[in-house]
Amino acid sequence: MKKRFLIAGAHGGIGEDLAIRLAKAGNEVIATMRHPDQASDDCRSLVKEIRQLDVTDQNSVAKGLADFSADSPLHGFAYCIGSIDLMPLKSARTENFLRAYELNVLGAVRMLQVLEKSLKAGQGSVVLFSSIAAQSGFANHTVISTAKAAVEGLAKSLAAEWSSYVRVNVIAPSLTDTAIAKPLTSSPTMREAIEKMHPIARLGSASDSAAVAEFLLSPDASWITGQIFPVDGGRSTLRVKG
Repeated sequence: MKKRFLIAGAHGGIGEDLAIRLAKAGNEVIATMRHPDQASDDCRSLVKEIRQLDVTDQNSVAKGLADFSADSPLHGFAYCIGSIDLMPLKSARTENFLRAYELNVLGAVRMLQVLEKSLKAGQGSVVLFSSIAAQSGFANHTVISTAKAAVEGLAKSLAAEWSSYVRVNVIAPSLTDTAIAKPLTSSPTMREAIEKMHPIARLGSASDSAAVAEFLLSPDASWITGQIFPVDGGRSTLRVKG
């Protein structure tokens, strides 16, 4: 049966990979991004529609999602928008924390508030994205860890609140080889060092997380809600040396 999905942040990376996967499976996929003119050819040719939407602007969200209601069931929503802000606490400004919270948490909240009736009508599934840094302490991660921990709190609370209608889960990747991570992966030396931090000694790919998201959005995951899924090459739980 053809289903209807909304993917926020489909300009490259995990969001684009997920949107393409769902579209290739025969589903109706609507993708949102801040700059639709930058959408890839694959995304443009496969998804039903690409909408311009700025998640930091309530009016943009309301306008971009105005047609979602109880009369237009939505079977799945993935919020694939995030940031990587690494710095020691002494260098962080209030603005850094607010920006990370705005993108990672409030953007999702704004969209979920508008989509609630549509998701409930579709008995839908929601996938949000955290980071292994939310539960594992890493130096210089105070800004992003704070925001991602809030994402996990949001998901668990919402999973309880919507338990009769909508499933809500979180994927917590380690560093993934996408455009947003380029400042950390462009140096071969730094890239190799980061890879060696993982028991499966490589960076994650967009498809690693997108495959898990596709599963969580599917009926095969119909008895799973309120969970955090690390996709991290074993980094959060395994120690293979010492």
